Amino acid sequence: MIPLIDTHQHLMYKDRFTYEWAGGVPQLAEADFPLTAYQSVIDKGQIAGSIFMETAVDKPHYQDETRFVSSLCEDPDNNILGLIAAAFPEDEDTFDDWLEESAENPHLVGYRRVLHVVDNAVSQGEVFRQNVRKIGDRGKTFDLCFLESQLDVAFDLAKACDNTQLILNHCGVPDVASGDRKNWYEKMARLAQLEHVAVKISGVTAYCGPGQDVKSAVLPYIEESISLFGWDRCVWGSDWPVVNMGDGLPSWLKITKEIFDSEDAANQQKLFQDNAKRIYRL
Repeated sequence: MIPLIDTHQHLMYKDRFTYEWAGGVPQLAEADFPLTAYQSVIDKGQIAGSIFMETAVDKPHYQDETRFVSSLCEDPDNNILGLIAAAFPEDEDTFDDWLEESAENPHLVGYRRVLHVVDNAVSQGEVFRQNVRKIGDRGKTFDLCFLESQLDVAFDLAKACDNTQLILNHCGVPDVASGDRKNWYEKMARLAQLEHVAVKISGVTAYCGPGQDVKSAVLPYIEESISLFGWDRCVWGSDWPVVNMGDGLPSWLKITKEIFDSEDAANQQKLFQDNAKRIYRL
């Protein structure tokens, strides 16, 4: 298997920022997750580089998080190829100033707003959609973070923002524990019809239920995501350290290798490197 570009690397620096959401996650509540911790759990031969994904810091810190990670990007030994910043497109009074400042950052490739923690009306507002379109006008991406139950909302947002490259996180956050793929598949199939939407093969091991064989449980969601979106619209991500809610990153890397090691080399190249470079304009 060729080295992977990890398009979904979180970092947590609790000495600098606060993360209220992490307090409710036992696997994340006590420890710190700086870059050195990430580097300690990866085989550098397996990871070709990473893209930092905003970590849902408490809102007063989101701009400082971007500035701090940008400083980490300056050191080539850190191997952070780009960063995805937090943004709040619903904030009519502050969004334009943040976009103007941050879009000029040479390390910034895109933005994300976590949308499974707010009312669906947030992404349905016209201000929100106008601002996501502004992100596309600046040549930046917008990552979609919705639950399976919200994929219709994700579809509506995507249809309204067809000038912006969108990346659906974590295979659409399926309910892997239930094993029922029908609803998920139908909604993913609608999203896959939109050519400006890509899907991220990431996060799914955290959604398994107790006693499930992890590889067997996640395999159909991975295979069907790729089948629906095609090899040209899929990227890979670790979702570290949130992946610790499942079996952790070493296990996810092992499962990835087992699933894709025998795959055609050209498809591996697309999934693990080329699509990330093209979609995120690395």
